[in-house]
Amino acid sequence: MEGANVPLLEHLASPSMVQQDEDEDEQDQVLARRVWIESKKLWDIVGPAIFSRIASYSMFAITQAFAGHLGDHEFAAVSIANTVIAGFSYGFLLGMASALETLCGQAFGARKYYMLGVYMQRSWIILLICCVLILPMYLFATPTLKLLGQDSDVAELAGVVSIWLIPVHFSFAIQFPFQTFLQSQLKNSVIAWVSLAALVIHVILSWLVVYKLQVGVVGTAITLDISWWILTIGQLGYTVFGGCPLTWSGFSIEAFSGLWEFIKLSAASGIMLCLEIWYYAILVAMTGNLTNAEIAVDALSICVTISDWAINIPLAFFAATGVRVANELGAGNGKGAKFATKVSLVTSIIFGVFIWLLIMIFHNQITFMFTSSEPVLQEVNKLYILLAFTILLNSVQPILSGVAVGCGWQSHVAYINLGCYYLIGVPLGFFMGWIFHQGVMGIWAGMICGTAIQTLILVVITIQCDWEDEAEKARMHLLKWDNTKQKH
Repeated sequence: MEGANVPLLEHLASPSMVQQDEDEDEQDQVLARRVWIESKKLWDIVGPAIFSRIASYSMFAITQAFAGHLGDHEFAAVSIANTVIAGFSYGFLLGMASALETLCGQAFGARKYYMLGVYMQRSWIILLICCVLILPMYLFATPTLKLLGQDSDVAELAGVVSIWLIPVHFSFAIQFPFQTFLQSQLKNSVIAWVSLAALVIHVILSWLVVYKLQVGVVGTAITLDISWWILTIGQLGYTVFGGCPLTWSGFSIEAFSGLWEFIKLSAASGIMLCLEIWYYAILVAMTGNLTNAEIAVDALSICVTISDWAINIPLAFFAATGVRVANELGAGNGKGAKFATKVSLVTSIIFGVFIWLLIMIFHNQITFMFTSSEPVLQEVNKLYILLAFTILLNSVQPILSGVAVGCGWQSHVAYINLGCYYLIGVPLGFFMGWIFHQGVMGIWAGMICGTAIQTLILVVITIQCDWEDEAEKARMHLLKWDNTKQKH
């Protein structure tokens, strides 16, 4: 009887087991389809954003590369002018403009198209005022760098280069809001094509100036000015001459209303992002106080340039995550924002591992692009492991910052960045570099610890996020704007 019951039990059990398997297969198929759809939306932003960010940043890297072939002294001067002086304004103004990722992204998701053009004009006003306020840093770069302990000859030449980079400084105030404005409405291919044109022109101009006209480091700065303004004017032309009929209806007096609220969010965004970008600029500045500083600065500048080059990929995910999260929250879809975050994070980590492997295998070949100086090459060879792990860590952190931008948490993240980077990372780097006599490797290792702690905190915050509550906050913000508009 026991043997006879077995087939009956199997017969009774099998329909439910089959149904369970079918349900699991169906859930897997639904999940795979959701991942595919979200990945497509993500890559519609990420693909062109990676290209355009690498292209625009490559202009700085190419300028440094051409300067490196003029000599170690010239390379150090241009590296410091690009990284410390232009990097300062680049970071702050890019961060200020990232407020648009919250506002334009949520407005586009809620189909409030008119608001995007108004927001961009407000951003122009605020960023141009900031450009004027930051201008003395370019004008007095030489005494500032000497005060920070830089070599006198290098500081003098870096000061000359910095003055010639002032046109680039003002281009940031126009170009960054344009980039975010177009990106929020998924017009990323326009940014990519204009970036390609500017990059090609920059390479040609740099070759002419350095090798044919032999103008020197001043010539490299002039080519950077021209190329960045080509990038800016190209996006301006597309927008003004009919490329954005729904979101651009001309200049509006409304751009001058509601500036205070916009300033607060922009300032929080600027502080949040520039604290991250300045972090490694401070690393270069601290290295300038070491023994044999010129070689150390050259080597570290190459590593930071490679890191900044590579980080444009996770920064593209940062931008895409901010747009996708803001779009979903603006549409009232908290679960969609959460899912977009997961897909973006996993994809960025995969790319981070790939670039980590490239650095580990081809670091010598990559370094040779920037210099043929044997002492500098040897110094870089000591640092490439720290470079590789910095890139790996940076494949996570920008995506979490993108979530913060999409949700409008910039002010909270600014405090986190301040504490982790400047109260933990910089002091730890100082102690390891000077007190424990580890030199540039100690400075960098200590600062990596600050980045790791900051990333861990952002992971915890993101996990604990109430996404439906964030969607409701976005709805209330847009409703408040509508009420304000009706009053006017």
